[in-house]
Amino acid sequence: MNNLQLPPYSPITTTLVDAIRGALGDRCVIENPDKMESFASDATALHRLPELVVEPTEAQQVQALLRLANKHRFPVTPRGLGTGLAGGAVPVCGGAVLSLAKMNRILTVDRQNLIAVVEPGVINLDLKTAVRRHGLFYPPDPASLDTCSVGGNAATNAGGSSCVKYGTTRDYVLGLEAVLPSGELIKAGVQTRKGVVGYDLTHLLVGSEGTLAVITKLILKLISHPPAVSTMVALFSNLTSAMAGVSAILGKGFVPCALEFLDHNCLQLVGDALPFESAREAGAFLLVQADGSPAVVDAEVEEMGETCLEHGAIDVILAPDSYKRAQMWEVRRQVSVNIEHSCCLYIPEDVVVPIARIAEFVGSLPEFEERHRVKIYSFGHAGDGNIHLNITAQSRDTVAKVEEGILAILQKVVSMGGTISGEHGIGCAKKRFLQLELSPVSLELQRGIKKLFDPNLILNPGKIFC
Repeated sequence: MNNLQLPPYSPITTTLVDAIRGALGDRCVIENPDKMESFASDATALHRLPELVVEPTEAQQVQALLRLANKHRFPVTPRGLGTGLAGGAVPVCGGAVLSLAKMNRILTVDRQNLIAVVEPGVINLDLKTAVRRHGLFYPPDPASLDTCSVGGNAATNAGGSSCVKYGTTRDYVLGLEAVLPSGELIKAGVQTRKGVVGYDLTHLLVGSEGTLAVITKLILKLISHPPAVSTMVALFSNLTSAMAGVSAILGKGFVPCALEFLDHNCLQLVGDALPFESAREAGAFLLVQADGSPAVVDAEVEEMGETCLEHGAIDVILAPDSYKRAQMWEVRRQVSVNIEHSCCLYIPEDVVVPIARIAEFVGSLPEFEERHRVKIYSFGHAGDGNIHLNITAQSRDTVAKVEEGILAILQKVVSMGGTISGEHGIGCAKKRFLQLELSPVSLELQRGIKKLFDPNLILNPGKIFC
C-alpha cells in the first residue's frame, strides 16, 4: 500500500520555541523532557518523546500554533487524554504535541433545546454528571469514560456498551468548531436536530483521528435521562451458546441499552471479582441491561433472561440494585487491565462482524490460538457485533508468529463482511491493514481528502494514510 509520502520536517529550534512562546504565551509551553514524558505515549506500547508540548486554553492559541507549523514545516500531533489504543496520539514524527486537556470547559447545557456545548478536553464522565443534574443524558460510554475526553471520543468516533441502543459518538455531534492545518477556524454542522446545507463536514471530521483538523468546540445532542435501569447476567457453558442467546434477544425485538459478553478466558481472570458464585467456571458471561420506565424494564429483563435460558444458559441472575450493577460493570471495564498484567505480550484488537455471524466467528478462535500459539481473550459489545480480541503470548520472542495470527484473524473478519476496527480507530497501529478492507480507489480518494485539508502534511502525520 502506498501511503502519502511524508516530507522532511524541520526541527523545533530554540528560535521556533521563542516564536511559539511569543504567539501562545509562556504558560502553554512545556520543554522539560521529564514533563514531556507523559505525552510520549497513549494506552498502547508505542512511544516517541516530542520535541515540545503545547497546552492551549483557547482556540486562538491552536490557530497560532498551526500557522507556525505550516510556515516552518514542523509536525503537530493533537492529543486528548491519551487513552487511545491505536497510537493516534503518539508523536511518531516528533515535533509538537498539541494537548487539548486544558480546554475542558462545559460552556452550555441547554435543557430546552437538549444540547450541550463543550470544549474538547471535557472528561466524558464529567459531562454525563453535569447534564444528569438537568435530567439529561449523554449516552456514549467508552470503557475509559472516567479518564477519556469528549474531543478524543469525537476524533475516534468512540463507541461503548450503549452503542447497541444509542449509537456512537458521531450520532451525538450536531456541530463543531475546528482549526484547519492552515490555522483557519471553521464552524461546521448545526445546533438543530436536522440540517442538510452543504457537505457534512461535521461527520467527516468526527472519526478522522486528528488528521484533518483540530476540534476546539463541540455541540452535542442530549436526550432525557432514562428513569430506571435493570440488569441481569446469564452464564453459559460456551460462547457459541451465549451468542445464540444474543441473536435470539435481538431477534425478538428487544433493544437493551447494553449487551456485553466475556469469554471463558476472561472469566478465569476476573470471575472471582463478580458478586455471585460460579462465574469463574462458566464458559461465557452475558451482561444484559435495559433502561426506560421501571415497569417496562423489569419485565423486559425477565423476558430476556427467559430467552437466555431457552438457548442454553446455565443460570440467570438478576441484579436490580445499583451496588451490584456497579460491581459488575467495574469488573467488565477492568478486563483489559487484568489481561495486560497477565502476559508478556499483549495486543488489543477490536473487530466487528455481522451479528448473525458472531457465533461462527468466536467459534473459530480456538483454531487461531492453536495455529499461531497465542491465547485470545474475547469480550465486548455482543449487541452490535463489536468484539475486543486481546491477543497475548507469554514471550516477546513470538511476536512474529503473533503478527501472523493477527493478520489471519483480520482477513477472516473481512471475509465475513466485518470491519477491522469498530471503535479504537486506525492510528499508526493498524494502518498497515487498511488494504484488507478498503479498495485502491477508496484509499486514493481518502488520501486526496487528507492532502486537500493538509497539503503540507503537518497535522498528525504517520497516521492512517501517511
